Amino acid sequence: MKLKALFLALAATGCVAAHAADSINLGNYRVSGTYSLDILNGTSGGISGLEGSAITYARDRGTLFYVGDEGTGVIEISRTGQTLGSMNFDWSGTGSSKHDTEGLTYQGNGVLVVSEERLQDAYRFTYQAGGSAKLASSSVSISNETVGNSGMEGISYDPRNGSFVTIKQESPQNVLSGTLSFAAGSAGKATMTSLFDPALLGLATLSDVQTLSPVDALAGTAAADNLLLLSLGSRMLVEVNRSGQILSSFDLTNVMPHNGIEGVTIDEKGTIYLVAEQVQDGASGLAAGSQLIVLSAPVPEPESYAMLLAGLGMLGFVARRRRQQAPA
Repeated sequence: MKLKALFLALAATGCVAAHAADSINLGNYRVSGTYSLDILNGTSGGISGLEGSAITYARDRGTLFYVGDEGTGVIEISRTGQTLGSMNFDWSGTGSSKHDTEGLTYQGNGVLVVSEERLQDAYRFTYQAGGSAKLASSSVSISNETVGNSGMEGISYDPRNGSFVTIKQESPQNVLSGTLSFAAGSAGKATMTSLFDPALLGLATLSDVQTLSPVDALAGTAAADNLLLLSLGSRMLVEVNRSGQILSSFDLTNVMPHNGIEGVTIDEKGTIYLVAEQVQDGASGLAAGSQLIVLSAPVPEPESYAMLLAGLGMLGFVARRRRQQAPA
């Protein structure tokens, strides 16, 4: 009986580990925390902490950064939403008039890349708490197309090869992958190609993107190549491969329904972080600032594979012993 129980337990572990080879399975995720973010009222050009539109995880700091689409600056927070610091944006020389920051990603060593939706430009800078980032000092243009308020809504860095994935919100939607060459003074160049036709996903809009390669348990598996796509218009988070096939999904309809959820990121353990704007429909009695939403699920750690192999070895050993001890 004990042998059977051990076998069933090992089989269950094996199923989870095998599933991780092609998907993180968003169906296993649940909301594990929600946190109101500070409103940081400042002088003209200061940080406001409203209209949360993009978020990214900094592994080497163990923290999160987010921006609001008012484009005043970037805020560093803990994984439970406490404000740790902020940095202002200097938009001079960029040609931006709306400062519509809708994408944010982290490259490591304090280096962040923020994108401006309407210009479809991205800007690289090094975070310094209390400082000011002159965005025109290192920029790249994804496209010169005039798009208004339906342009670049998200950007994500892939640490495996230094490439980026970007998305266009609508009219039409687009998912692009490639390299970005940042330059000072004038925008550098992007070498990006469309991955698939996102209209086939059936999502009303595309609001953010996150590569899954940073998740430790997915290293070396097919799932490391997958993407998370967030849709504000459909209130859905979906996992897709790079051919555009939906592998799993999470329905956000009842998650802070009064707030617009616009940004997504993930940490090395597979925990997902979403950022939402303040209340958008006038509902009273709710927190006024941006919101941090945490989604958690058990994602297999590398140790799980070792435990599975060790357990299977033990199972084989017990079976051999039983055969040896059986009467002839």
